[in-house]
Amino acid sequence: MSTADHRRSTRPAPSRGTRWRLSLAAAAGATALAAGLLAWPGATPADAAVGAGTYTIKNAGSGLCLTVPNASAASGVQLQQASCGGGGQAWTLTSVSGGFKITSAAGLCLGVRDASTSAGKAIEQQSCAGTATQTWSPTAGGSNYRVVNNNGGKCMNTQDNSTSAGALVQQNSCDSVATKQWTFTPTSGGPTSTTTSTSTTSRTTTTTTTTGNPGGGDGSGPWPSDTGSVHQTTTRNVGTYFNGGMKKYYGIGDGGQGESQDPMFVVSNGGTIENVIIDAPAGDGIHCEGSCTIRNVWWNDVGEDAATFKSSSSSAQYLVDGGGAKSASDKVFQHNGAGTLTIRNFQVNGAGKLYRACGNCATSYQRHVVMDGVTARSTKALAGINTNWGDTARFSRITVYGSAVICEKYQGVPKGSEPKKIGEGADGRNCFYSPSDITWR
Repeated sequence: MSTADHRRSTRPAPSRGTRWRLSLAAAAGATALAAGLLAWPGATPADAAVGAGTYTIKNAGSGLCLTVPNASAASGVQLQQASCGGGGQAWTLTSVSGGFKITSAAGLCLGVRDASTSAGKAIEQQSCAGTATQTWSPTAGGSNYRVVNNNGGKCMNTQDNSTSAGALVQQNSCDSVATKQWTFTPTSGGPTSTTTSTSTTSRTTTTTTTTGNPGGGDGSGPWPSDTGSVHQTTTRNVGTYFNGGMKKYYGIGDGGQGESQDPMFVVSNGGTIENVIIDAPAGDGIHCEGSCTIRNVWWNDVGEDAATFKSSSSSAQYLVDGGGAKSASDKVFQHNGAGTLTIRNFQVNGAGKLYRACGNCATSYQRHVVMDGVTARSTKALAGINTNWGDTARFSRITVYGSAVICEKYQGVPKGSEPKKIGEGADGRNCFYSPSDITWR
């Protein structure tokens, strides 16, 4: 598809008096949390059932999903509930001392504004700091969970117990009101599970075992072997779900970088494609028409692109979870549309760029990419973005073998022109990472 190019500080220890006051504050927070838990007879810590992984979180009172408005990547944005299936609804739980931190696709942590312990205070996404106000304890009550803030022991709730779309999310005292209960539907993570899917075209059932962190959890796992091969010479529109059963698919295009090749697969808005190995020739790989999930997909040899993301909606959320790509002489992932792409637990070996926000497409959009748990070998750059359009790139748990540019900055231009590279490196405005986010080997 169209492309833009071819190619810690230390702090002194607190005084004895300060440590004493901090201990009292921590004890008060623990007491408040315990009181909140005791308010629900028979409440059980939910980490026995809800583990580390990525979920959509639905309000039990309204049936609406916990959402970052407009899938914003800005800190300080208060959360709301909205119709499920849109952007800004992927939440990753990571085990920390005392519970879980919950992060949005932008890599920001769910927390209470001003670290308040008061009822009615906004719950927002914030820069992660590892504090008690960003630590949460989901506690089970039937099939639902109360999401309890460890700092004050209060529960996630909608303002005025509203069941309306757009209602703001805040903390309130815990009780049995339905709007203070939530369901967690996994999109990835948790224990190894068996997923059974039925193909609507062939009427055959395929059972495939997948793991919560395909590819090793940080993009360093072994490359998989295929379970068979499928020669596919026309594009397959997979709708909203396709499980490839770890078969190898190939057959479109010439395996080169020629523009406007057909894709192997087209995924509809809100759809998922998983457990696929794509071999040469594979044309333009996968096209996501809207928000989509590409899970445990492996490219043995990238042709024009591995995947292209095409939604015109600024709230579109695309997720590449696990898998890997080899032999991409240009780029792996091409972001032509709007929205946010998250790439996690992924490995790339031999590429020009892992990600490129199109710098000369027919329509210019603001685009965002989040990379977490990526291992790169023989790759020139991880991301190329257009700073004049407000693009951002965020990086964490990145391992680079050899050398690579982490974030390249370009000036996007109209179609027919060639974008100009204007810089590279972290700047706190468009390219976000610190030295501790990158491991060089």
